[in-house]
Amino acid sequence: MSDYVVRAISADKQVRGFATTTTHLVQELQRRHTTFPVASAALGRTATMGAMMGLTLKEEHHHLTIHVRGDGPLGQMMVDADGKGNVRGYVEHPEVLLPLNQKGKLDVATAVGQGSIYIVKDVGLQEPSRGTSPIISGELAEDFTYYFTTSEQTPSSVGLGVLVNRDQILTAGGYFVQVLPDASDETIGRLEERISSITSITNLLQEGITPEALLQQIMGNDIDVLERKSIQFQCHCSRDKVRSMLKGLGDKEIQSIIEDLGQAEVTCHFCNEQYVFNRTELQELIVENN
Repeated sequence: MSDYVVRAISADKQVRGFATTTTHLVQELQRRHTTFPVASAALGRTATMGAMMGLTLKEEHHHLTIHVRGDGPLGQMMVDADGKGNVRGYVEHPEVLLPLNQKGKLDVATAVGQGSIYIVKDVGLQEPSRGTSPIISGELAEDFTYYFTTSEQTPSSVGLGVLVNRDQILTAGGYFVQVLPDASDETIGRLEERISSITSITNLLQEGITPEALLQQIMGNDIDVLERKSIQFQCHCSRDKVRSMLKGLGDKEIQSIIEDLGQAEVTCHFCNEQYVFNRTELQELIVENN
Protein backbone atom coordinates (compact mmCIF):
# COMPACT_ATOMS: atom_id res chain seq x y z
CA MET A 1 0.00 0.00 0.00
CA SER A 2 1.26 3.48 -0.84
CA ASP A 3 1.87 6.07 1.87
CA TYR A 4 -0.97 8.39 2.75
CA VAL A 5 -2.10 10.83 5.42
CA VAL A 6 -5.59 11.45 6.80
CA ARG A 7 -7.14 14.46 8.49
CA ALA A 8 -10.04 13.95 10.86
CA ILE A 9 -12.12 15.69 13.52
CA SER A 10 -13.82 14.19 16.54
CA ALA A 11 -17.59 13.81 16.65
CA ASP A 12 -17.90 16.63 19.17
CA LYS A 13 -15.68 18.92 17.03
CA GLN A 14 -13.28 19.42 19.96
CA VAL A 15 -10.21 17.52 18.72
CA ARG A 16 -8.60 17.38 15.31
CA GLY A 17 -6.11 14.74 14.27
CA PHE A 18 -3.72 13.64 11.55
CA ALA A 19 -2.19 10.21 11.01
CA THR A 20 0.02 8.79 8.31
CA THR A 21 2.00 5.86 6.98
CA THR A 22 5.37 6.90 5.55
CA THR A 23 7.26 3.63 5.04
CA HIS A 24 7.95 4.17 1.34
CA LEU A 25 8.86 7.82 1.87
CA VAL A 26 11.40 6.99 4.58
CA GLN A 27 12.78 4.10 2.50
CA GLU A 28 13.36 6.52 -0.38
CA LEU A 29 15.13 8.98 1.93
CA GLN A 30 17.31 6.13 3.20
CA ARG A 31 18.13 5.04 -0.34
CA ARG A 32 19.02 8.48 -1.59
CA HIS A 33 21.14 9.52 1.39
CA THR A 34 22.46 6.09 2.45
CA THR A 35 21.46 6.81 6.04
CA PHE A 36 22.63 4.52 8.82
CA PRO A 37 19.86 3.22 11.15
CA VAL A 38 19.87 6.02 13.74
CA ALA A 39 19.92 8.65 11.00
CA SER A 40 17.10 6.82 9.18
CA ALA A 41 15.02 6.91 12.37
CA ALA A 42 15.66 10.59 13.08
CA LEU A 43 15.15 11.80 9.52
CA GLY A 44 12.18 9.46 9.09
CA ARG A 45 10.44 10.84 12.18
CA THR A 46 11.01 14.40 11.02
CA ALA A 47 9.76 13.61 7.50
CA THR A 48 6.68 11.92 8.98
CA MET A 49 5.94 15.08 10.96
CA GLY A 50 6.39 17.13 7.80
CA ALA A 51 3.96 14.90 5.89
CA MET A 52 1.24 15.46 8.49
CA MET A 53 1.91 19.19 8.78
CA GLY A 54 1.60 19.48 5.01
CA LEU A 55 -2.08 18.60 5.36
CA THR A 56 -2.56 21.62 7.65
CA LEU A 57 -1.72 23.93 4.73
CA LYS A 58 -4.78 25.47 3.06
CA GLU A 59 -3.47 25.45 -0.51
CA GLU A 60 -1.50 22.79 -2.40
CA HIS A 61 1.22 25.26 -3.42
CA HIS A 62 1.84 26.34 0.17
CA HIS A 63 4.82 24.71 1.82
CA LEU A 64 6.72 24.50 5.07
CA THR A 65 10.23 23.72 6.20
CA ILE A 66 11.24 21.93 9.40
CA HIS A 67 14.78 22.59 10.55
CA VAL A 68 16.08 20.48 13.44
CA ARG A 69 19.34 22.03 14.55
CA GLY A 70 20.89 19.89 17.29
CA ASP A 71 24.46 19.64 18.54
CA GLY A 72 24.52 15.82 18.28
CA PRO A 73 26.59 13.87 15.72
CA LEU A 74 23.77 13.92 13.13
CA GLY A 75 24.17 17.67 12.71
CA GLN A 76 21.17 19.47 11.27
CA MET A 77 18.15 17.97 9.53
CA MET A 78 15.91 19.69 7.02
CA VAL A 79 12.51 18.55 5.78
CA ASP A 80 10.40 20.38 3.23
CA ALA A 81 6.71 19.54 2.63
CA ASP A 82 3.87 21.06 0.62
CA GLY A 83 0.10 20.84 0.46
CA LYS A 84 0.20 18.28 -2.36
CA GLY A 85 1.74 15.56 -0.19
CA ASN A 86 5.27 16.01 -1.54
CA VAL A 87 8.05 15.63 1.03
CA ARG A 88 11.82 15.81 0.77
CA GLY A 89 14.61 16.04 3.33
CA TYR A 90 18.18 15.36 4.34
CA VAL A 91 20.40 14.90 7.37
CA GLU A 92 23.83 16.52 7.53
CA HIS A 93 25.71 13.40 8.69
CA PRO A 94 23.82 10.29 7.52
CA GLU A 95 26.68 7.92 8.36
CA VAL A 96 26.42 8.25 12.16
CA LEU A 97 26.67 4.96 14.04
CA LEU A 98 25.85 4.82 17.76
CA PRO A 99 25.37 1.99 20.28
CA LEU A 100 21.80 1.23 21.34
CA ASN A 101 20.45 3.13 24.35
CA GLN A 102 19.71 1.60 27.74
CA LYS A 103 16.33 0.36 26.49
CA GLY A 104 17.98 -1.48 23.62
CA LYS A 105 16.66 0.94 21.01
CA LEU A 106 18.24 3.32 18.51
CA ASP A 107 19.67 6.27 20.44
CA VAL A 108 17.97 9.04 18.49
CA ALA A 109 18.16 11.45 21.44
CA THR A 110 21.96 11.32 21.59
CA ALA A 111 22.22 11.49 17.80
CA VAL A 112 20.10 14.66 17.68
CA GLY A 113 21.48 16.31 20.83
CA GLN A 114 20.40 19.64 22.25
CA GLY A 115 19.41 22.68 20.25
CA SER A 116 16.27 24.04 18.62
CA ILE A 117 13.51 23.25 16.15
CA TYR A 118 12.61 25.91 13.60
CA ILE A 119 9.50 25.76 11.43
CA VAL A 120 8.86 28.16 8.56
CA LYS A 121 5.51 28.23 6.73
CA ASP A 122 5.07 29.96 3.39
CA VAL A 123 1.34 30.39 2.87
CA GLY A 124 1.40 33.15 0.28
CA LEU A 125 1.64 36.11 2.63
CA GLN A 126 4.21 38.86 2.26
CA GLU A 127 6.46 37.20 4.84
CA PRO A 128 6.62 33.51 5.85
CA SER A 129 5.58 32.71 9.41
CA ARG A 130 8.36 31.45 11.66
CA GLY A 131 8.32 29.54 14.93
CA THR A 132 10.94 27.99 17.17
CA SER A 133 11.26 26.01 20.37
CA PRO A 134 14.07 24.18 22.17
CA ILE A 135 14.77 20.50 21.71
CA ILE A 136 13.71 19.05 25.07
CA SER A 137 14.45 15.34 24.56
CA GLY A 138 15.90 14.68 21.12
CA GLU A 139 13.39 11.88 20.55
CA LEU A 140 11.56 14.34 18.26
CA ALA A 141 7.94 13.33 18.97
CA GLU A 142 8.17 15.00 22.38
CA ASP A 143 10.00 17.92 20.82
CA PHE A 144 7.29 18.56 18.24
CA THR A 145 4.64 18.21 20.94
CA TYR A 146 6.45 20.88 22.95
CA TYR A 147 6.78 23.09 19.84
CA PHE A 148 3.05 23.15 19.11
CA THR A 149 2.12 23.66 22.75
CA THR A 150 4.55 26.54 23.33
CA SER A 151 5.29 28.17 19.98
CA GLU A 152 1.78 27.87 18.50
CA GLN A 153 -0.08 27.79 21.85
CA THR A 154 -2.09 24.72 20.83
CA PRO A 155 -2.18 21.74 23.22
CA SER A 156 -1.00 18.83 21.09
CA SER A 157 0.32 15.30 21.14
CA VAL A 158 2.65 13.76 18.57
CA GLY A 159 3.63 10.12 18.11
CA LEU A 160 6.28 9.12 15.56
CA GLY A 161 7.74 5.71 14.77
CA VAL A 162 10.33 4.28 12.38
CA LEU A 163 11.33 0.61 12.53
CA VAL A 164 14.71 -0.03 10.92
CA ASN A 165 16.40 -3.35 10.18
CA ARG A 166 19.94 -2.45 9.15
CA ASP A 167 19.45 -0.69 5.80
CA GLN A 168 15.76 -1.57 5.41
CA ILE A 169 12.82 0.51 6.62
CA LEU A 170 10.27 -2.01 7.89
CA THR A 171 7.56 0.50 8.79
CA ALA A 172 7.14 4.20 9.50
CA GLY A 173 4.31 6.55 10.40
CA GLY A 174 2.73 8.51 13.20
CA TYR A 175 -0.06 10.69 14.52
CA PHE A 176 -0.59 14.32 15.47
CA VAL A 177 -3.63 15.46 17.44
CA GLN A 178 -4.61 18.90 18.72
CA VAL A 179 -7.21 20.11 21.20
CA LEU A 180 -9.41 22.78 19.64
CA PRO A 181 -10.63 25.91 21.47
CA ASP A 182 -13.46 25.41 23.98
CA ALA A 183 -12.70 21.69 24.40
CA SER A 184 -14.18 20.43 27.65
CA ASP A 185 -12.13 19.05 30.53
CA GLU A 186 -13.91 15.74 30.00
CA THR A 187 -12.82 15.57 26.36
CA ILE A 188 -9.24 16.45 27.26
CA GLY A 189 -9.22 13.83 30.01
CA ARG A 190 -10.43 11.06 27.68
CA LEU A 191 -7.88 12.08 25.06
CA GLU A 192 -5.02 12.00 27.56
CA GLU A 193 -6.14 8.59 28.80
CA ARG A 194 -6.22 7.11 25.31
CA ILE A 195 -2.82 8.56 24.43
CA SER A 196 -1.25 7.22 27.62
CA SER A 197 -2.51 3.73 26.75
CA ILE A 198 -0.35 3.68 23.60
CA THR A 199 2.88 2.05 24.74
CA SER A 200 4.60 1.96 21.33
CA ILE A 201 3.61 3.62 18.09
CA THR A 202 6.15 1.40 16.30
CA ASN A 203 4.44 -1.76 17.53
CA LEU A 204 1.08 -0.53 16.27
CA LEU A 205 2.57 0.27 12.88
CA GLN A 206 4.26 -3.12 12.73
CA GLU A 207 0.90 -4.76 13.44
CA GLY A 208 -0.47 -2.98 10.36
CA ILE A 209 -2.68 -0.35 11.95
CA THR A 210 -4.10 2.09 9.41
CA PRO A 211 -4.01 5.87 9.88
CA GLU A 212 -7.82 5.84 10.29
CA ALA A 213 -7.71 3.12 12.95
CA LEU A 214 -4.88 4.89 14.75
CA LEU A 215 -6.93 8.08 15.02
CA GLN A 216 -9.96 6.10 16.19
CA GLN A 217 -7.85 4.58 18.96
CA ILE A 218 -6.79 8.05 20.07
CA MET A 219 -9.84 10.21 19.35
CA GLY A 220 -12.65 7.67 19.68
CA ASN A 221 -14.43 5.48 17.17
CA ASP A 222 -16.86 8.18 16.04
CA ILE A 223 -14.56 10.42 13.99
CA ASP A 224 -15.18 12.23 10.74
CA VAL A 225 -12.37 11.70 8.20
CA LEU A 226 -12.20 14.98 6.29
CA GLU A 227 -9.38 14.27 3.85
CA ARG A 228 -7.03 11.57 2.58
CA LYS A 229 -3.95 12.39 0.57
CA SER A 230 -1.11 10.35 -0.91
CA ILE A 231 2.38 11.03 0.43
CA GLN A 232 5.47 10.72 -1.73
CA PHE A 233 9.07 11.83 -1.97
CA GLN A 234 9.55 14.57 -4.52
CA CYS A 235 12.30 17.12 -4.93
CA HIS A 236 11.90 20.49 -6.64
CA CYS A 237 15.40 20.61 -8.10
CA SER A 238 16.04 20.32 -11.84
CA ARG A 239 18.84 20.81 -14.32
CA ASP A 240 17.23 24.03 -15.53
CA LYS A 241 17.14 25.47 -11.99
CA VAL A 242 20.79 24.58 -11.40
CA ARG A 243 21.70 26.09 -14.77
CA SER A 244 19.96 29.34 -13.79
CA MET A 245 21.79 29.32 -10.47
CA LEU A 246 25.17 28.91 -12.18
CA LYS A 247 24.32 31.60 -14.69
CA GLY A 248 23.53 33.96 -11.84
CA LEU A 249 27.05 33.57 -10.43
CA GLY A 250 28.32 35.98 -13.06
CA ASP A 251 30.97 35.74 -15.76
CA LYS A 252 33.97 36.07 -13.45
CA GLU A 253 32.93 33.24 -11.14
CA ILE A 254 31.94 30.96 -14.06
CA GLN A 255 35.30 31.58 -15.75
CA SER A 256 37.06 30.77 -12.48
CA ILE A 257 35.22 27.42 -12.32
CA ILE A 258 36.26 26.66 -15.90
CA GLU A 259 39.92 27.44 -15.21
CA ASP A 260 40.14 25.74 -11.80
CA LEU A 261 37.91 22.71 -12.25
CA GLY A 262 37.08 22.37 -15.92
CA GLN A 263 33.43 21.67 -15.08
CA ALA A 264 30.79 22.37 -12.46
CA GLU A 265 29.34 19.62 -10.26
CA VAL A 266 26.30 20.56 -8.17
CA THR A 267 24.62 18.11 -5.79
CA CYS A 268 21.16 18.77 -4.35
CA HIS A 269 21.13 18.39 -0.56
CA PHE A 270 17.53 17.20 -0.51
CA CYS A 271 17.66 14.40 -3.09
CA ASN A 272 21.40 13.82 -3.65
CA GLU A 273 20.94 14.23 -7.40
CA GLN A 274 24.13 15.43 -9.09
CA TYR A 275 24.18 17.85 -12.01
CA VAL A 276 27.34 18.18 -14.12
CA PHE A 277 28.01 21.05 -16.54
CA ASN A 278 31.04 20.66 -18.77
CA ARG A 279 33.37 23.36 -20.05
CA THR A 280 31.36 24.02 -23.20
CA GLU A 281 28.11 24.39 -21.27
CA LEU A 282 29.72 26.83 -18.83
CA GLN A 283 31.14 28.88 -21.67
CA GLU A 284 27.63 29.06 -23.16
CA LEU A 285 26.45 30.65 -19.91
CA ILE A 286 29.04 33.40 -20.25
CA VAL A 287 27.93 34.08 -23.83
CA GLU A 288 24.29 34.28 -22.71
CA ASN A 289 25.19 36.79 -20.01
CA ASN A 290 26.63 39.18 -22.60
